[in-house]
Amino acid sequence: MKTVNQNIQIDGIDKKILRALMTDARTPILEIARQVGISGAAIHQRLRKLEKSKLISGSKFIINPKVLGYTTMAFIGVFLDKAVSNPEAVKQLQKIPEVLECHFTTGNWSIFIKILCKDNEHLMHVLNRDIQSITGVSRTETFISLDQQIDRQIKI
Repeated sequence: MKTVNQNIQIDGIDKKILRALMTDARTPILEIARQVGISGAAIHQRLRKLEKSKLISGSKFIINPKVLGYTTMAFIGVFLDKAVSNPEAVKQLQKIPEVLECHFTTGNWSIFIKILCKDNEHLMHVLNRDIQSITGVSRTETFISLDQQIDRQIKI
């Protein structure tokens, strides 16, 4: 068994289960059980243990945003006038549906966000109307993603 941290230990069977579900979260438990060589009930028990330890935080369907017309991905460094503006700025950013991620960072920006828009015009509208109008935001710096080359999770 290998220790991930002080709270959980995962073994080779756990890793096989996790790899199968990370490849396709809809893989039937009985199919995984056959591949691993243990019962479906044992798979369920191990999954409950991994969920309880918070190693697994859920499963989800991934929507292809391009099919819905969202083709412009951008990363925006947000400069705040004061550090005390952070919590309120984040509350306001949460109200903007195009904001997918929000990170407190070191370096030049107070906050770094990832947004998804239909096109550059939509991006400009979200920047001008929504983001730059937030109290405490002094300015922004925008980087448009031309194409995502890597999309993966941590290796198990």
